[in-house]
Amino acid sequence: MSAAARPVLAVASECAPLVKTGGLADVVGALPAALASRGWAIRTLLPGYRGVMKALKRPRVAAELPDLLGTPVRLLAATAGGMDLLILDAPALYDRDGSPYLDAQGNDWPDNDLRFAVLNLAAALIAADGIKGWRPEVVHLHDWQAGLTPLYMASAGAAQPCVMTIHNIAFHGLTGAERLKALGLPAEGFTLDGFEYYGHISALKAGLTGAQAITTVSPTYAQELATEDFGMGLDGVIRARAHDLTGILNGIDTDAWDPTRDPVIRRFSAPGGKAANKRALRAEFGLAPAEGPLCVVVSRLSDQKGLDLLLTALPALTERGGQLALLGSGDRRLENAWLNVAAANPGHVGVRIGYDEGLSHRMFAGADAVLVPSRFEPCGLTQMYGLRYGAVPVVARTGGLADTVIHANAAALAVGCATGITHRPNDPRALAQALSQLAALWSDRRAYRRMQRNAMKHPVGWEASAPRYAALYDRLARERMETR
Repeated sequence: MSAAARPVLAVASECAPLVKTGGLADVVGALPAALASRGWAIRTLLPGYRGVMKALKRPRVAAELPDLLGTPVRLLAATAGGMDLLILDAPALYDRDGSPYLDAQGNDWPDNDLRFAVLNLAAALIAADGIKGWRPEVVHLHDWQAGLTPLYMASAGAAQPCVMTIHNIAFHGLTGAERLKALGLPAEGFTLDGFEYYGHISALKAGLTGAQAITTVSPTYAQELATEDFGMGLDGVIRARAHDLTGILNGIDTDAWDPTRDPVIRRFSAPGGKAANKRALRAEFGLAPAEGPLCVVVSRLSDQKGLDLLLTALPALTERGGQLALLGSGDRRLENAWLNVAAANPGHVGVRIGYDEGLSHRMFAGADAVLVPSRFEPCGLTQMYGLRYGAVPVVARTGGLADTVIHANAAALAVGCATGITHRPNDPRALAQALSQLAALWSDRRAYRRMQRNAMKHPVGWEASAPRYAALYDRLARERMETR
């Protein structure tokens, strides 16, 4: 850490590569390096899940917190993955099988409200008291799991400005009003203008009403959040805070995702170099040689991701000689549906249930196209991985998908700037038309190669977005100084 770097405390429930269920982890893991050259040094506060604790090398005890909402906690300082970390060592809350949020049967942990309230209370105490001479100038909160932090900071007398980043507004962190006392929350804040949501405590709403600034992960999603269709019941709060909301597009780690250096693929720097990867991918999924494009899906299997819509639209691809390799897990209904499609279409559709990081790299390296038919998508990273690896994105025109893919309409093709295909969201007929367009474009290999080259040159890193976060931190810290 540079001596001149200004300190930020990030509060999050996951952080790649230590713990990951989705894009939230990738962003939390990428921001420290992205902002280090911008004068801000991030320390990330995480729960001490079993996998996180195993990954730590020589952690140091930074503080003993004997009673956080009835739970004894040790605060550990450590470095891992090039990041400066603070870890809550509280086995009663975090040392469990399952995911950060769900048990082995896929059910929410019944004490999730307490588990993340303790994380937030610890963040507030760190902001108020510091740790061995270190104290943040700004506190950066990620999603509902960090949303109660401003309430606890106010109680602890911590006055640093907070940034609240919405990665997905669909998840509110709701719990019953009877939990106010157990969670140490102020009853006077349980109002329509506070953190009350239809008779429940909403951790996300607490963050949205308590933070000095709100960001979300793409400009289009920021606009969508103010509408009833996308605001998930919080669109009124978003409209009321419109002047404090900024859409800052996510980036990806372009070192980890680099087709010229990726250790798990046959490396390439131009679309023509993908051929060996394509042959290997077909072999790995049991797909036969075919005339049409080889498409991939790497996704959580959920209705949000539109993969039920793709089940309906898929013949528009396969009947034109196209193929699909799918990697994902989630909704058991969708898992079974996709396994049935693969069984009914041997050699044309291959499905793997689960997640495998190395396989995902090989899929993007071998694919001609990546399909992302989401009903809504705050930002999306999958289409960026596709761009980087020359797998042309076919995406719903929503959120960050709309912000990162240049549609191959006649004008874009004429001037040679198209990078993919976009379609109307939540419409299987529109998705089928997009797949038909993909097959038609594939038949003109010269034009398709040009689109792949455009995709591979498209900026997908943090070069443009990191300065915007740094400028936001600068402004909030300056405004705090001016009001002291």
